[in-house]
Amino acid sequence: MTYLKAYQLYSSRNFPPLADQLPILKAMGYDAIEPWLPAYEADPALFRRQLDDAGLACYGFHMPLAGLVSEPQRFIEIAQTLGATYLIPPYVTLEEREPTVAYWRGLGEKLARGAEIAAKHGLQVAWHNHDFEFLRLSDGSRPIDHIFDAGGPGVKFEIDCGWIVRAGADPAAELQRFADRIVVIQTKDTAPIGTKADDGWTATGDGIIDWASLVPLFRQTKADHIVTEHDNPSDWQAFARRSIEHLNSLGL
Repeated sequence: MTYLKAYQLYSSRNFPPLADQLPILKAMGYDAIEPWLPAYEADPALFRRQLDDAGLACYGFHMPLAGLVSEPQRFIEIAQTLGATYLIPPYVTLEEREPTVAYWRGLGEKLARGAEIAAKHGLQVAWHNHDFEFLRLSDGSRPIDHIFDAGGPGVKFEIDCGWIVRAGADPAAELQRFADRIVVIQTKDTAPIGTKADDGWTATGDGIIDWASLVPLFRQTKADHIVTEHDNPSDWQAFARRSIEHLNSLGL
């Protein structure tokens, strides 16, 4: 099978206006975009029209965990406006994090409550990882395992392979461990450790991750689409084009 491919608009946040990027992405072969807050917040209906005009979809979007907890209905309505299926909280700040099992289990429980509400509308909640979820706590356990154990099967996973590598973990092992939970795969690539250009990130296929070896593991997950992302590209179009071309060359 080949996957639908989306582009995380956060990648080109420094090159506004975002609306002008949409037809360019479509011409490169992308099927969809994955927006982050605040890209869609001011006027979700207008944002949807811009996507429609460009011939792009929105399968999921990043949103604050606090919004899922305190304003789930607002973000459900945004999902319905955008035609999205996945509500994706991607982050908790360093100040918010606590190095305890109880904190991370509590985060999973928050996701579970949001997922239960979203499911009533045919939507799903998926957590997006960075590196910190894979760094071991004082007892040797990992936040990512506590999040999903407490969250239960209703909490899904958008796996970010680049951040897993940055954490010193193995994306192949995590793809297998969470195969039944992974609904979105983000193919972020990282340059060799110590690289300063573009904050050490690079286009998919130009970094240190062996994507060809991961392809069979992608196919064992529940993912229905792939997302390209780069946290700080100096040339967003070169990144976007190179990434989708590499994914296509792998038969994805």
